Amino acid sequence: MSYDCVVLIKQVPDTKAVTGRAMNDDGTVNRAVLPAIFNPEDLNALELALQIRQDHGGTVTVITMGLPRACDVLRESLYRGADRAILITDRRAAASDTLATSYILSCAVNKLIHEPDRISSEGSHPQDRKTGSC
Repeated sequence: MSYDCVVLIKQVPDTKAVTGRAMNDDGTVNRAVLPAIFNPEDLNALELALQIRQDHGGTVTVITMGLPRACDVLRESLYRGADRAILITDRRAAASDTLATSYILSCAVNKLIHEPDRISSEGSHPQDRKTGSC
């Protein structure tokens, strides 16, 4: 039996490159001064999905939500072996909290998944927010 895996990924600021300008006065992260990287936990989820595809067949689809520059992590996913990459971007979703983001991503996943043998995988801790949600 083959599996079609959906992996939710995120582009996050590289916290190893924190400088004095990394934080805004309101306590939020100044993303403009930090390089963006593939969230390490999500990279693990992608590797797991690729291993499942190798062992059992199927496909690997990656989804991210964000600005067009988030295409960088989608390209990296394709380079690593994902079959398909989807970017969800909309000005109406700007500054979404975790509930809104989760809802938007769940709608995308539900649109892709119509059979019980599909698997969704994601990292549990985005590097930019330790909320435990994607």
